Amino acid sequence: MNGLLFQRAAFAVLLCSVVAAEGWAADRTFHFKVGYDVGGDTLATVIYADGDTDRIKANEGFFFGAGVSLLNDAKSIEAEISLAAKFGGSVASNGDVTFMAFPLEALVFYRWPSVRLGGGISYHLAPGLDVSGAGGSFATDTDYKNSLGFVLQADYRVTEKLNIGLRFTSIDYDEKNSSASFDGNSLGIVFGGSF
Repeated sequence: MNGLLFQRAAFAVLLCSVVAAEGWAADRTFHFKVGYDVGGDTLATVIYADGDTDRIKANEGFFFGAGVSLLNDAKSIEAEISLAAKFGGSVASNGDVTFMAFPLEALVFYRWPSVRLGGGISYHLAPGLDVSGAGGSFATDTDYKNSLGFVLQADYRVTEKLNIGLRFTSIDYDEKNSSASFDGNSLGIVFGGSF
């Protein structure tokens, strides 16, 4: 319950930051991001014919997304609203075990000449584990409830419109039709830009 209260408080802070910013949205641009997150609880372990193993973890994987970037007149506060696709897992010639989710994020950053720091909320739509072929020996198709979490992010501003950074995501996934819950906390690297 405390986690839910914290997430609601983070959302309230984000909303107040957006509303309170003077001269908001002097610059509206399209933005994109790509990255990779690691971490989270193990959802399945795949064992290959040669004995190698691969662990599929909650919220681990490659992501790419796009949305709108809003910059205030002073160019000191930037907000990003985006939708991304995230996927990770094990792909083999005879079957797959894949984690997928669609993160909807609203982030606010404070910008300095070469750095920006911020965070906000991340709402993961339709998270699930998809299994095909021989992957069925190690896991079953599993759907998780839509999940609300938060993101903290620090970026180096390569140029005025390009950045590379590190991010931390805190989120839990609750299995549908079950009381099982999985920690999806992750650390990641992200490259983004606007135009």
